Amino acid sequence: MAETTDPATPGAPTGGPATPPPVWPPLVLYTLGRLLITVALVAVIWVAGLPSFPALLFGLLLSMPVSHVLLRGVRDRLTEALAARSVARRTAKEDLRARLSGDAPDEI
Repeated sequence: MAETTDPATPGAPTGGPATPPPVWPPLVLYTLGRLLITVALVAVIWVAGLPSFPALLFGLLLSMPVSHVLLRGVRDRLTEALAARSVARRTAKEDLRARLSGDAPDEI
């Protein structure tokens, strides 16, 4: 049986499966960016004269579209890391199932 590789599956330079990039750095950057944008908008709205609770609500509401625009690059890197991790997990799961069923050649 000829083994075919999925063109969407990333590969390492050695021909094996690629190691997915870590997820936590873009996740931390995105989370901190969202928090900073929210705090900045709440502060601007509060300085503009709106009381604290409405300023908090409007700041949270406005931070969603602003973060969507300003943090696009970080969000894209996070999405790519999560997708690569998903592909690697799916490949490892398929390899394990093949080894458990006896379909894969033994590698020692």
